[in-house]
Amino acid sequence: MNRMWAIVEREMRKFFRSPALMLMSMMLPLVQLVILGNAFGGKITNARMGVVNLDHGEQSVKIQEAFAAVEANIHTFYTVPYNNEQQAREDVQTGKIDGAVIIPAEYSRRVLAGDSPQLGLVVDNSDQFVSSSLESEMQSLVDALNAPLIQQKVVQNVSLDVVELYPYIAYMKFLLAGSIALAMYVSVMIGGGMLYIDDKARGVHEGYLVTPITKLELVFGLNLAGAIKAVLSGISLTVIGSLLAGLGVIFHLMPVLQLALLIVATSIAFNGMMFLMMVRIDDPLVPRAMFGVLNTLLFFPSGAIYPISAFPPWLRAIAIVDPFTYAVHGLQAVLLKDGGFAAIKGDLLFLSVFGVGCLLIATPLFRRTL
Repeated sequence: MNRMWAIVEREMRKFFRSPALMLMSMMLPLVQLVILGNAFGGKITNARMGVVNLDHGEQSVKIQEAFAAVEANIHTFYTVPYNNEQQAREDVQTGKIDGAVIIPAEYSRRVLAGDSPQLGLVVDNSDQFVSSSLESEMQSLVDALNAPLIQQKVVQNVSLDVVELYPYIAYMKFLLAGSIALAMYVSVMIGGGMLYIDDKARGVHEGYLVTPITKLELVFGLNLAGAIKAVLSGISLTVIGSLLAGLGVIFHLMPVLQLALLIVATSIAFNGMMFLMMVRIDDPLVPRAMFGVLNTLLFFPSGAIYPISAFPPWLRAIAIVDPFTYAVHGLQAVLLKDGGFAAIKGDLLFLSVFGVGCLLIATPLFRRTL
């Protein structure tokens, strides 16, 4: 044990002597959390909606009043008047405006006559986010226009009563779990995988070979040091990210204990996986080339950014064996849902078994030769 702890002490001293390395292991996840958390998931506001009013009747005035209410209150779009339908279509196509509503001639007469009045909506559906928001808002306005002025005493239509279990969750809060897992992965990749290969290239491991250190002590010493680095990164980003996202779970004892267990289990899983990948590699350029590929292959299928249920079958298969998936699921269960141990016990089991299994496979592959 003393020999193993000596390896751990050396690795940690080397890690703490390089503040830039520590900062860089957390910089990417923090930048991602702040930028992506504020850039995605929000509601569309201040879109440019052209209005071509070819009717100018009483009913078209009601539509423009509804547009003014949207512009003054929820700010989904603001209107730009047009006199020519063709010009409005061209401006949507060229991106000068985001959409255009066409109020056809004789619209008011057809409304009063009950003769299936129609409105036209031209959108640039190459941007699905903006176009779907404009379509949804316009559909809400149309439903309001179709509602009778005098409601029936007996409700004849089916209605849906939505019960939301949790308050509104901003995308930055949703993204936090993935950012914590990513910080731990970056720490393992930089502070574990790359340094491990660099030490082999510099002959540091050859120095170990002339000591009484056994292969098992060497393997577990290196992995314990890597796991400690990942735990420190996970704890740091959990605290900083929770404060940035406005989550108060870090101030409650039980969620903190659950987060600590998840961080430890995730560090074991990531470090074991990385050691298994690097155990027979000698070229120090290989882990640097693998960094981006592994990041894409492991992070994006995990459900950290987009739900797994929307993935094709082959991508779901990757998510099932991806330790990122279970880390993200467990962290979200604690940070966002307060699900307790019952919600994370499956994640803890998979991460622990996965990490220990990788180490057991990697140990006999580790070569103790000059």
